[in-house]
Amino acid sequence: MSKSSIIFQYFPELSDVQQHQFNELQALYEDWNEKINVISRKDIDDLYERHVLHSLSIAKYITFNAQSHILDMGTGGGFPGIPLAILFPEVQFHLVDSIGKKIKVVKAVAEELNLKNVTAEHQRAEKIKGRYDFIISRAVAQIKLLEIWSKNKIKNSHSHQLKNGIICLKGGELQTEISATHKMVSTINISDFYKEAYFKTKKIVHIFS
Repeated sequence: MSKSSIIFQYFPELSDVQQHQFNELQALYEDWNEKINVISRKDIDDLYERHVLHSLSIAKYITFNAQSHILDMGTGGGFPGIPLAILFPEVQFHLVDSIGKKIKVVKAVAEELNLKNVTAEHQRAEKIKGRYDFIISRAVAQIKLLEIWSKNKIKNSHSHQLKNGIICLKGGELQTEISATHKMVSTINISDFYKEAYFKTKKIVHIFS
């Protein structure tokens, strides 16, 4: 059984192209990790569970509309943006990180997978121009800081069933963080979607006006 089979278990309706793209991730990230450490050494063997499937939990919460625009803030090596871009080929993803070598990896992976819906930029999050339907991130910063970085970057008009805003992946105790925002917050347990023990304390946090 391939390591990527965990993805197909939870997302069984992938096209042949999507299955191929997910299958390629392990070798691509192992190769790049030898040159530039973008994933911790202890996690690379669990890439599909701890990085790919974790990223895709956002897709269990929301289905992004075709032609919507998503900003992945502090993407690191491309998470959650790259897995979501594979899953939603009609959605435009802009992946940004302040560390240039990480964006080098993101660009190379996106090119190798022929992901035409991904752009990547070496830039500080707060310097990004443009407006997006959603801003996504994974364990990048506290909610209040994400709000500051996201100022004037979220579209006012809503085209999804859920309100535009920030969707972040977080773990551990979040009450202090959540209480620091004056916006509306929805918190979803990822263990509602996945049975693996790794996700027991992991959450999706949606911040919106």
